Amino acid sequence: MGWTAAFAATAILFVLISGANDGATLIGLGLRFPRAPGWAVTALLAAVLFAGPYVMGVAVARTFTGRLTELDAPGGAAAFLAGVVIAVAVVAVLSGRGLPTSLTLAVIGGITGAGLGSGLPVSWSGLAAVLAVGLGAPLVGLALGYALGTVSRRVPSSRRMPRLVLAAHLLAYAAQCAAYAVNDGQKMIAVVSVAVRVGHDGPGAVGPVEVPPAWMAVLVALFLAGSLSSLTRVGERLGRGLVITRPLHVVSAEAAATSAVLGSSALGSPVSMTQSITAGVVGVAASEGSRRVRWQSVLSMGTAWLVTLPASMTLGCLAGLALRLL
Repeated sequence: MGWTAAFAATAILFVLISGANDGATLIGLGLRFPRAPGWAVTALLAAVLFAGPYVMGVAVARTFTGRLTELDAPGGAAAFLAGVVIAVAVVAVLSGRGLPTSLTLAVIGGITGAGLGSGLPVSWSGLAAVLAVGLGAPLVGLALGYALGTVSRRVPSSRRMPRLVLAAHLLAYAAQCAAYAVNDGQKMIAVVSVAVRVGHDGPGAVGPVEVPPAWMAVLVALFLAGSLSSLTRVGERLGRGLVITRPLHVVSAEAAATSAVLGSSALGSPVSMTQSITAGVVGVAASEGSRRVRWQSVLSMGTAWLVTLPASMTLGCLAGLALRLL
């Protein structure tokens, strides 16, 4: 009963933090577009997030539960729990300061560190591959954002064709939500899947990734609650700190982030949607000149990202060592 309660509480808190960190950024960028209906932006994200694992699979979720550390062994579930708790703690501290850091990096570091501290085999080659793709995705988003921002300046003003540009925005936003559901959002599926399994079978090894529709509905509801609670502090900060002034700039940033994340999904590698969106926005803003980017905000977020992985891995390793002593 104790393990079941611990996993359930961790899963709930993790999904809420994911919403506060990732969901607020997604919705916040969507609402930067003039006349974008807030209800449509939120409902679209909820629908795609719910349908994602059943339509597009859970390959990235399996990366969290088996590609980094051999969790399908005695003690695997406890190490997974410790890693997730560490990730939540690290991101909660940074999110509390209004910094949209990478929860994905925190989970990768926390799980790997906890596995290492617990004496479980760690796949260093798998970790290196995941980190390489994770580093490449924001760079791709940055380059695409710059290119699309440059092209968008040659398009006539959106005032001449507001409905067409709004439709383009909703299409780009839907694709961005799909990219999140098939990649970054699957860290929540991994956590909830492990929590559900422990509730049924008790602590032990981490099994296959499975999330029943009823649990997926709860996941989406908690995610939206976290998103809306942090929208003003985190989501809108992305738009204010990194200047995007034209509606087509928003569409360009969404398209750049989506392309980067979907490319990573094809490799089964988790990447941070927050990082990819930020990189896309920076690229779009820079296409109008470096002065359009508020570099102090970029530096603050970059610092948070650099701190996240080593901090979560170190603390995860300490937590794993503590588990071995219990």
